[in-house]
Amino acid sequence: MNKEEFYNLLKARRSIRKYKKDPVPKEVLERIFAAAMEAPSGKNRQNWRFYVVQGEKRDEYLKYSQKSWLGIKDILQQRLKPSLYAFTERFFFTLGDAPVLVFAYSHNDAEERYHTSIGSVYMAVENMNLACFVEGLGCCTMGAPLEIKSEVDQFLGVDQLPEYQRGELELLCGIVIGYPDHEPPKAPRQHEGRVTWLK
Repeated sequence: MNKEEFYNLLKARRSIRKYKKDPVPKEVLERIFAAAMEAPSGKNRQNWRFYVVQGEKRDEYLKYSQKSWLGIKDILQQRLKPSLYAFTERFFFTLGDAPVLVFAYSHNDAEERYHTSIGSVYMAVENMNLACFVEGLGCCTMGAPLEIKSEVDQFLGVDQLPEYQRGELELLCGIVIGYPDHEPPKAPRQHEGRVTWLK
């Protein structure tokens, strides 16, 4: 890949919220997770932990997705035009028919600063976003599961793990993955005031 192809890849990536119901082959998902785990991490701890939800378990999660919507809908109603708000609400009730849900956790411990640990996981998630695009898939990274964090932990059974009970395992986001069924426009990137140059 040359420089132009790389920068075009970054510009072409979109957050997808409507999917075909076609399943994603396991070998494709394995490549995406391998890409995620190429990310840098603090002290090379590779502290990301991913939980993959499909099939009946995915369908069962919809009621939790709908509940997470309640925590953010009022803010979004103020920010989004009515048609986009309605589209977003439908997404939360169906997750856009995405066949794969992933929940990303950070395994935190006293050997590394908190923000470095969670930052490492988010770098892995960005690798997933780009790998999905290269594989012809779409994805959408969601903070909404954090609205009902403890319920998601219980749903996944994470709350039964010793590291969770020691306060070391923390949900950071959800990612929905599938084959895109729409081509949304990309929001303009805002550059003004984002970078400060010091000499």
